[in-house]
Amino acid sequence: MPGLKVGFHVSIAGGISNSVDNARKLGCTAFQIFSRNPRGWAAKPLDPTDVKLFRDKLSSSEIGQDSVIVHMPYLPNLSGPPGEFYDKSARTLAEEMQRCDALGIQNLVIHLGSHRGAGQGQGITQLVKAIDGAVASADKLDSQNTVNILLENNAGQKNAIGANFEELRAILDKITSKRKVGVCLDTCHLFASGYDVRSAGGVKSTLEKFDKIVGLRELRAIHLNDSKGELNSNLDRHQHIGLGHIGPAGISAFIRHNATRTLPFIMETPIDDERGDEENMKAVARLFK
Repeated sequence: MPGLKVGFHVSIAGGISNSVDNARKLGCTAFQIFSRNPRGWAAKPLDPTDVKLFRDKLSSSEIGQDSVIVHMPYLPNLSGPPGEFYDKSARTLAEEMQRCDALGIQNLVIHLGSHRGAGQGQGITQLVKAIDGAVASADKLDSQNTVNILLENNAGQKNAIGANFEELRAILDKITSKRKVGVCLDTCHLFASGYDVRSAGGVKSTLEKFDKIVGLRELRAIHLNDSKGELNSNLDRHQHIGLGHIGPAGISAFIRHNATRTLPFIMETPIDDERGDEENMKAVARLFK
């Protein structure tokens, strides 16, 4: 797939530097990792030797630095009400920016969280406060910090922040440090929240709408996932490439569209009896021909 930056979320088991090896074994030209245990609050400090090995392996690979993404852990809720849990969530975001900087990774994807019944306006206020605080903290520690926070759209679950383009634009408008914030669109979440991307025409009109409301200049990465849920189901369940309700036509249109084809595409597809990562990579290759 010449020119296409595509890959998976890969394991860091045994050391973050192993992620480069794991990605290359799968033929990835882009990949995503967690920098820590995604289901806990505690994070081991990065091992300087492992950091250097990661940087060395990446620089000697065919994978560009701008095609590697770190994903925030699952526990933080950056749009939640004030309190200890929110403070811990905001600190985690600041820490992740610093860890990305140490690794030389430019893109950090975050889930936008839930307002927990406080309303969209309050949720957005809390989210913006956490992002501005993390950026200020990162800049204070390293004025050359180049890490971008990427807002990931959600599937439209109850109380969730960022299910539609209007909310993404509202968040971006309120953030002080705009140069360090962009968007990562998840195709499964798009579809589940009501954007019909099952056809080339649907993808074209959806991206045109995104450009009009948010701006394609803000789009930095794509989570390329098919959907187990139907259109507007608000169900966040990823399916193998081309086997879900989005289907091959929609997935193909995303990777072929002029506005997206130069971006990193990260698959977060299942590994089960039906398919593994190798088969999903082959499916993308067929759709890109």
